[in-house]
Amino acid sequence: MSQPFRPSIPTASLPYIAFVLISLTFALTFYYTTLPKQRYTAAEFLTTVVASLSAGFGTVALFNAVGVQC
Repeated sequence: MSQPFRPSIPTASLPYIAFVLISLTFALTFYYTTLPKQRYTAAEFLTTVVASLSAGFGTVALFNAVGVQC
């Protein structure tokens, strides 16, 4: 018999993970909007990539925390 599926991340920690990632998204978005307007720099690129990834994973974690299985 095979073992039932066990997630590698405990489901009880999903609300906290979602909160941290979505908070990070808002903080990085605020930081991005306050950067001096220059040409496209590495700081802008890294900020947007990290904000985008944290928004995506935070949204999935939040959906899974409330019971919407993605």
